[in-house]
Amino acid sequence: MNKNLTLTLAIAIALCLALAAGCASTTSTSGTCPPPASQGDQQTYPAVNINATPIQYKDVNGVKLAYREFGSGEPLLMITGFGNNMDGWNETFIGILASKYHVYIYDPRGMGSSSDTNTTPVFSQYSDDAAGLIQALGYDSMHVYGVSMGSSTAQQLVIDHPERVRKLVLDSVTYSMRIPETKLLLGLNEQINASPSQPAGTRKEAQANLGWSGSWDQLSGIHKDVMFVEGTEDILTPDPISVRMAGQINGSWVVRFKGLPHFGSRYAPVQYGKNALDFLGMNESPLGK
Repeated sequence: MNKNLTLTLAIAIALCLALAAGCASTTSTSGTCPPPASQGDQQTYPAVNINATPIQYKDVNGVKLAYREFGSGEPLLMITGFGNNMDGWNETFIGILASKYHVYIYDPRGMGSSSDTNTTPVFSQYSDDAAGLIQALGYDSMHVYGVSMGSSTAQQLVIDHPERVRKLVLDSVTYSMRIPETKLLLGLNEQINASPSQPAGTRKEAQANLGWSGSWDQLSGIHKDVMFVEGTEDILTPDPISVRMAGQINGSWVVRFKGLPHFGSRYAPVQYGKNALDFLGMNESPLGK
């Protein structure tokens, strides 16, 4: 990794850590942000132990996708972000979700314990993998929670395979990397793609990000219950993007966590977890019908 990229990442990480300071407000077509939780409140939610949970595998589209599962109830598929594998989820956050749902986390192709092929990386492949995993696990559809790059995969999933998605949460999201607000994110992906020292799977994800044509023109065709989740101090996918996207999807929510950075569930797992449970468990039909 070159010095410029190292410095940029260090600054981004330092800002994220400095800004991880709780939740206060929302802007939405509907919905509210839970109040900050006390330490005692956090203790009422037992965290899962991700590394102690056995890895399982499913054959999907020519690769073996590694996954873990927690809890019971309606199925919820978690799609992680750029350069991450399933070990990167906050364990309290997953534990809260698993208190009400059957939660599946997985490594995308080429990452963590999942295998890969020599195919050119494109977002349609990642969305096809998510759809295939849902079916391989024995479901026709699942709720889907995508964060960062995972939110791009989740968008492509609901566009390409709408029948596989129940409710959808898009966390730390953008509809394109080639808009002014995501200049930093674009630069990071360009530098990682150009660095031979980066792991092959991470470079492939960068290539997919750089080649993604975006979702803007297709957002209005999404007819699902969608919640956008964003930290107001996110420097990679700033929160005005979520507000703009929500304007394209009829009846969608925007929940903004004051003072939090990109991938905010790592810093405020109780607030993010309770917010997701509220949305997933709510009857969205008019007058409760």
